[in-house]
Amino acid sequence: MPQFDALTKNQALRNTVIGLGVAVIVPLAVSVLAPYLRPAARSALKGGLLALEKGKEMMAEAGEAMDDLLAEVREELREEREAAVAENNSGTGTGTDAGTNAGPTRSEG
Repeated sequence: MPQFDALTKNQALRNTVIGLGVAVIVPLAVSVLAPYLRPAARSALKGGLLALEKGKEMMAEAGEAMDDLLAEVREELREEREAAVAENNSGTGTGTDAGTNAGPTRSEG
């Protein structure tokens, strides 16, 4: 078998034979597997869409929780500022209304 050994050492010939084999086998495999691949692809897409919807729902819930937390923190800061202004006004003894020395207020949205 010296000729076979010489053929296997030739890279171009070996690669050509592999390419031809793949060119013949792939279409046959696709035609045999096609009835099974379509339902599998549909199932994978369905799972992906369900995961996407669940992810969107989770992100919306997390966003709502962050909005609630942010509103609580803003309210707490507002109360602390009002308490500090009231304390400053009562400590000075000026008797002025706390709202007049507070400066412009920003409406909370």
